[in-house]
Amino acid sequence: MRFSTIWRLGIKELWGLLRTPALLAVIAFSFSLQIYISATATPLTLNKAAIAIVDEDVSSLSTRIVSAFYPPYFRPPTMITQQDMNRRLDAGMDTFALVIPPNFERDLLAGKAPALQLNVDATRVSQAFTGAGYVQAIVSGEVNEFLQRHRGTDTPTVDLVLRARFNPELNPGWFSGMMEVINNVSLLSVILVGAALIRERERGTIEHLLVMPVTSTEIMVSKIWPMALVVMIAVLFAMTAVIQAWLHIPVAGSLWLLMVGVAVQLFCTASLGILLATIAGSMPQFGLLLMLVLFPLQILAGGMTPIESMPDFLQTVMSFTSDTHFIQFAQAVLFRGAGLDAVWHQLVIMLAIGSALFVIALWRFRASIR
Repeated sequence: MRFSTIWRLGIKELWGLLRTPALLAVIAFSFSLQIYISATATPLTLNKAAIAIVDEDVSSLSTRIVSAFYPPYFRPPTMITQQDMNRRLDAGMDTFALVIPPNFERDLLAGKAPALQLNVDATRVSQAFTGAGYVQAIVSGEVNEFLQRHRGTDTPTVDLVLRARFNPELNPGWFSGMMEVINNVSLLSVILVGAALIRERERGTIEHLLVMPVTSTEIMVSKIWPMALVVMIAVLFAMTAVIQAWLHIPVAGSLWLLMVGVAVQLFCTASLGILLATIAGSMPQFGLLLMLVLFPLQILAGGMTPIESMPDFLQTVMSFTSDTHFIQFAQAVLFRGAGLDAVWHQLVIMLAIGSALFVIALWRFRASIR
């Protein structure tokens, strides 16, 4: 390989990217606003759920129950009538509708076991699943304190001391924001490199390269390094300007060690992008391949759910993908502050997977240009 040729062809790819405003917009959005949205607008826990209460008792106990629902888990309750409850649930205005029946406090003090009715909009799965338990715990706590005539908790026999490591605030936005950066590394690199190769084919400029004194290896490498450089600059901007400066999310480990892992992962995913581009005959086919390959990879690689909770067969299959090892590497560096001595084996595995993908992609690329 001649490095001067690879340099000039790579500069050509950068100019081609600059002349494609749509791809530039995707890169800018993916490493700025999309990270902010993932960290702030899509909480994984119950957050500001809409609740309405039908208070047919109007007693001191029912008043205590109503006042027990407040942010951040719930919005301030909306007081409604029995006739409005179904209409509001049908319109999607409330996620929970709690009905306190008449004489609830009197029956409770008389030693009876009165029942409350909780109506849940189960189409909002995440809120319905966790919120019902919150409502039950809140109501039970208020009822018990009312019967005991004082607020307080019994001293437990065993005191469980909670130490929340790596995320002491238990803030889900820390995890969501950083994982969005990690996932975008794989997604954008495959799209950029694959789109660059297909763009050459659709415009007919790949034939111009073939009549020049360049090899297929030089063409492949010249498409990998400029797109990898763009993604690395975007990652560095996202980690410093968006994650740390804008969202104020602390980074435990070294950013430069993270960039080493990003470079290795880009070698793997860029080779995968070229492989998919050689299989696809056009840009629409390339888009369909991305949905078939990238989405399952991101879902099963361990970024959304721990890979240990998956079936053994899937764990074995995903161990042969670079995304799984990159997520383990990035989480160890960003969340736990791991050094090179703790993550070097992930880098070695990623290099081996990337080398295999590069060889296969080179073989496919040579076959497609003959």
